[in-house]
Amino acid sequence: MNSIANPKPRVLSGMRSSGQLHLGHYHGVLKNWIRLQHEYQCFFFVADWHALTTEYENPDIIANSVWDMVIDWLATGVDPASATLFIQSHVPEHAELHLLLSMITPLGWLERVPTYKDQQEKLREKDLSTYGFLGYPLLQSADVLIYKASLVPVGEDQVPHIELTREIARRFNHLYGREKDFAERAEAAAKKMGGKNAKLYQALRKQYQEQGDHEALVVARTLLEEQQNLSLMDRERLLGYLEGGGRIILPEPQALLTPASKMPGLDGQKMSKSYGNTISLREDPAAVERKLRTMPTDPARVRRTDAGNPDKCPVWQLHEVYSSDDVKQWVQQGCRSAGIGCIECKQPVIDAVLVEQAPMRERAAEFVANPDAVRKIVLEGAEVARAVARETLTEVRQVMGLNYFS
Repeated sequence: MNSIANPKPRVLSGMRSSGQLHLGHYHGVLKNWIRLQHEYQCFFFVADWHALTTEYENPDIIANSVWDMVIDWLATGVDPASATLFIQSHVPEHAELHLLLSMITPLGWLERVPTYKDQQEKLREKDLSTYGFLGYPLLQSADVLIYKASLVPVGEDQVPHIELTREIARRFNHLYGREKDFAERAEAAAKKMGGKNAKLYQALRKQYQEQGDHEALVVARTLLEEQQNLSLMDRERLLGYLEGGGRIILPEPQALLTPASKMPGLDGQKMSKSYGNTISLREDPAAVERKLRTMPTDPARVRRTDAGNPDKCPVWQLHEVYSSDDVKQWVQQGCRSAGIGCIECKQPVIDAVLVEQAPMRERAAEFVANPDAVRKIVLEGAEVARAVARETLTEVRQVMGLNYFS
């Protein structure tokens, strides 16, 4: 598990507990997580509280889904030795920070989040006129800020959520980051860097504040991150002093844009449970083969002897994910000339999907047979996450005047 002192930038990402995952989740999210876990200090969590915002009337769905989701993560290669895995509700600090941030967050900021009205429209069969649903973007912000995460991997549609988080952090720092003797404390902190580094810091600060040199800002931030003899508070003061504000208590995260998933469903639409067009990560091979063999093709190709158009065929979209250039060329030529039939065209996709799933099913079977090992992973992950979260919350309580015994 990662330690609090890990010098790598932190990445925070979560998934709502919705049961066994499908290939769309693997290609759209998990492959990216597997790459990120070796480059950053990653915190990946099961967002069970977020699931409650729309499924509060059906809590059994969430309870039964949590462990299936974690097993799928582990089966695909998310590694608890490289990333911290935990369940959101096992780290109650998320909820307390959410409460404290709600004290300073204008109602209008939540109402203008694009997904708020959009999801209410899409999920009209559910009663979503609750604070939990209105406030879920603020809970997302708390999820990120409690770990002072630098980066949050999201698709373009979720960028407004990161912007909201940045606004909340900015407002919090503005309200609580101004100490009475802030400049004096910052100057004293700079001296702890040593004469050479302190001089460089001051020069970079001047370049940024007087000339608007953003490259100087980046270099100065890197310089501060490299200082081993600075306390967390001194580093936050120097970051705020650098930018011309107060102490940076809650750093503003950046969106780490992830490529849109190219994994289509069995009908050519985006793979989604709501469309009923999915293949689960560890679905039975016979069921996978049956689904792929019976999936629709070019509607204009009625007979085997009719020429087809791959661009109008859902199977071609799967070839673009799974097939080599040689196979794609074979499909294009064979389909357009009626040289191959639809069953022949599907076979390379069937083979590729089964090959991809085989190690996932094998690893998942080991975890299904040993549920205690899965529970141990998330409990240990929660301990690591809580240690980091407590540090942030202690600081937040202090600046908000809530540490009565310190």
